[in-house]
Amino acid sequence: MTRLNPATALLAALAATALLGCASSMSPSTASASAPATAPLQTEPSLAVLPAGYQKVLAPAGTSLYFINLKNGDAVSSPVRVQFGLRGMGVAPAGVEKEGTGHHHLLVDVAKVDVNNPLPADDNHRHFGLGQTEASVELKPGTHTLQLMLADQNHIPHHQPVLSERITVTVK
Repeated sequence: MTRLNPATALLAALAATALLGCASSMSPSTASASAPATAPLQTEPSLAVLPAGYQKVLAPAGTSLYFINLKNGDAVSSPVRVQFGLRGMGVAPAGVEKEGTGHHHLLVDVAKVDVNNPLPADDNHRHFGLGQTEASVELKPGTHTLQLMLADQNHIPHHQPVLSERITVTVK
């Protein structure tokens, strides 16, 4: 066993104390790296053509939807600022039929979605049909799951569905 001289031992103790202090004062975003994964959204298989004959809009391979400013395990305050990230497609308002586009929906505390029907519009299925790429969302204190979903001009999810990771946040 190596013995440290008193000055070296004191410096080591101060460094350890400083590190512990830094760890306990980390922001929620930094501290969330070890948060357990949120259970995935449940969906039925996506149909390219719906029984009524509606041809669903195809999502290009490699398209990704993601939260820019939030991650799983974050602690946030309401209203929650949510920034939507999208790669591989563009954004167009609802009602505008333009190839390679869609508009954002925020799923709040939604465990299952029918990807072969228009998304409902309610407190759990928030529509951003004007082409918004961020929003300020009021959420009650507590734990909530959030997930982004892209949908076509008629609020029908693409084939294959374009979804972000489903995350859990805690509202203070």
